Amino acid sequence: MSGHSHWATIKHKKGATDAKRGKMWSKLSRAIIIAARHGGGDPTMNLKLRYAIDKARAVSMPKDNIERAIKRGTGEVEGQQFEELTYEGIGPGGVAVLVDVLTDNRNRTNGEIRKVFERAGGKMGSAGSVGYLFERKGIFLVPAAGVDEDMLMGIGLDAGADDLKRGAGDTFEIICDPAAFGQVKEALEKNHLTTTMAEISQVPKSPRDVDPEMGVRILRLMEAINDHDDVQNVYTDMQMTEEIVTEASKG
Repeated sequence: MSGHSHWATIKHKKGATDAKRGKMWSKLSRAIIIAARHGGGDPTMNLKLRYAIDKARAVSMPKDNIERAIKRGTGEVEGQQFEELTYEGIGPGGVAVLVDVLTDNRNRTNGEIRKVFERAGGKMGSAGSVGYLFERKGIFLVPAAGVDEDMLMGIGLDAGADDLKRGAGDTFEIICDPAAFGQVKEALEKNHLTTTMAEISQVPKSPRDVDPEMGVRILRLMEAINDHDDVQNVYTDMQMTEEIVTEASKG
């Protein structure tokens, strides 16, 4: 799971910049719209909506923006219609890549994401070509300082978590089934445990090892894809190591 810790840190730093110019807010608005459309506008009854709202609040998205997005999703306010898609592809070094998008123009987004892959020496694949290499999991990162591992494991397991392990840096990683995400999150909050990441992610079943130089190429592809306005998430089965992050920081 350590690759998720590193990529989450990179995205978090980048997200702080994106939020200033509204790009992150725009992406999160789309996620809220889709969640409200499929599950209704009440976050207490719609876990996907609650998750999207929590992510929006984490980057200081204004309450008015959140409420407007919910109303667009429920049809109270008219707006663009978005659809959810997942693109699958192969990146440099043969790594598998999954891309979650929300788009109002499937053909345009398809062509643009395909070009990003090709410029990086990768290629888009067909549906199902690499998706089977991943599984959907809830992931929480908890700073290890001052936290007892046995106590944290007990809290997590009692709330429905599957596993706890030492993550990258001085953190603990808690892994759970997506259905248990809400209960685990509530248990951590109830016990006043801070999380540096709480998200539902696509986790590689067998992370792929690559050398630092190739890792940097893959990381650049992920960042280029993530920069696209329609992209919500990008995942890879690369094992993102400290060495890759160090090599990337040199550039």
